[in-house]
Amino acid sequence: MMRGMAPHAHPASRRTLTIVLALNALTFLVELGVGWWTNSLALLSDAGHMLGDVGAIALSLAAATIAARPPVADKTFGWWRSEILAALANGVTLFVIAALVAAEAVRRLGAPPAVPGATVAWVAAFGLLINTISVAALAAGRKHDLNLRGAFLHAMSDALGSIGALVAGILIATRGWAIADPLASLFIAVLVAVAGWGLLRDTLHVLMEGAPASIRVDRLRAALEASPGVMAVHDLHVWSVTSRFPAVSAHVVADPALSLAEGQLMLDRLRGILREEFGVRHATLQLETETAEGCDPCGEPVGTPAPELRAGA
Repeated sequence: MMRGMAPHAHPASRRTLTIVLALNALTFLVELGVGWWTNSLALLSDAGHMLGDVGAIALSLAAATIAARPPVADKTFGWWRSEILAALANGVTLFVIAALVAAEAVRRLGAPPAVPGATVAWVAAFGLLINTISVAALAAGRKHDLNLRGAFLHAMSDALGSIGALVAGILIATRGWAIADPLASLFIAVLVAVAGWGLLRDTLHVLMEGAPASIRVDRLRAALEASPGVMAVHDLHVWSVTSRFPAVSAHVVADPALSLAEGQLMLDRLRGILREEFGVRHATLQLETETAEGCDPCGEPVGTPAPELRAGA
């Protein structure tokens, strides 16, 4: 492992995703078969969503496996961004599923077909049980892993979709309300679209090198500049390589009265602040002896030269 990089709990993630994948595949087959037999759009749409889940979770599992590979010469950060790409693909998939389900539900609203409500309700209850198990299995890692969060959102929207199908089946069986079937499908489509939007927003934020939501950049800058011996901090960049892997780079202008050894001790202290207060274990800090007024990344450094640090302790 490269120095400064935070480890991922890939074995646990892969084990969880494998279990959830098997459960979702079983539920998909049951809902597809019964939905086709009963002509229930609520079950077929939930089965379609479940098929998307199977593909999404398989993609997440593949990404977690690839991400565990060690860095190589031309990929110094390793393969961890594969998890973010998988989450992005899952977000797009959620939107596509929502659009397909909504289009078919609208078509059926005018003339909803007759479906056996009791059968729909029982199968939806089975799907809800499986989805609840999947949600519970994925819940622990969703806050710190966008890849697991993508799988979690698929499972959560499926659980809510199963609730919609269950309610529709009960209404059809007890009230004869055939329109409840396409209405439940519209409900499922909205839930799926909302989940997809949240996931896409967060993955695009990572791909655009946005700062992690858990880190306030202004507070981080203030903590660095408040440290003894620091005159200024510029060219500060805070981003995420992948979930649970925040990174920081910055130019630190040191008090010219410090010796070179004292400057290095100051950098060690700053890395400790980043690690203890902000959870950043990968930090690249460049020690400078000029007061920067700005920075042109494509040109020469801009600033007013300051005296060189004294050599020796």
